[in-house]
Amino acid sequence: MQSENPLIADFVKLANAAAGTFAGMTREARDGARERMKEALGGLDFVSREEFEAVKDMAGRAREENARLEARLAALEAKLAP
Repeated sequence: MQSENPLIADFVKLANAAAGTFAGMTREARDGARERMKEALGGLDFVSREEFEAVKDMAGRAREENARLEARLAALEAKLAP
């Protein structure tokens, strides 16, 4: 049977309280840093992958149409040339 030393028991309680406080401070710091990063990145204009792919497809179609129109213009200019 162990005899409980009040000094050791108080030290253990103090250590447990300090560990709990430290864990809470760590959580608060992590959550605060995460929130600050969200705010900082929220102000930037990022696009989603879907938006990027849609604009990429639109640009590809515009290039194809431009090539067709250049060929048509060249054919019309060739007809007009003496």
